[in-house]
Amino acid sequence: MLRNIDPILSPELLKTLRAMGHGDEIVIADANFPASSLGPTCIRADGSSASEMLRAVLQVMPLDRYVADPALTMQVVDAPEEVPAAVADFNTIIQEVADNPVPTQSLERFAFYDRAATAYAVVQTGETRLYGNIILKKGVIG
Repeated sequence: MLRNIDPILSPELLKTLRAMGHGDEIVIADANFPASSLGPTCIRADGSSASEMLRAVLQVMPLDRYVADPALTMQVVDAPEEVPAAVADFNTIIQEVADNPVPTQSLERFAFYDRAATAYAVVQTGETRLYGNIILKKGVIG
C-alpha cells in the first residue's frame, strides 16, 4: 500500500500513468464504451465510476498546458451542445483537482472513437451514465 494515492488506482494503472510521456493520452471510459476493440491497452476498473477515476487520475497526472484541449469528451449524438450529467461532473472535478483547470472540449462520437484508438491506454470503468467518457492529455511536471 502507498499513502496519499487513491486505492482505485490499481498497480497496472499506476504503472501505465508513470510510463506515459508528455502528450500521451489516456481515456477514462464508461461501461458502454468499446474499450477492448479499439486497440490500446484496456485497464478494467469496473468497481469505479468515471468521475471517481478522473478525480484519482488528476491527483497524480498533470494535464498538458501547451494544447487548447487537454480534456476531451464525447458529444451527445444529435445534440452536440447538450452537456450530459457525467460531463458536467468532469468539468467540476477538473476545476477542483487539475493542475491546469480548463473546461472540457468535445468531439463528435466517431471522431472521439478515432482519437481514443490512438491513446496510450483506456481505463474502462463501471460508469453507467451515458457519455461518461473523457480523453486526457498528459502534461509535464516542473
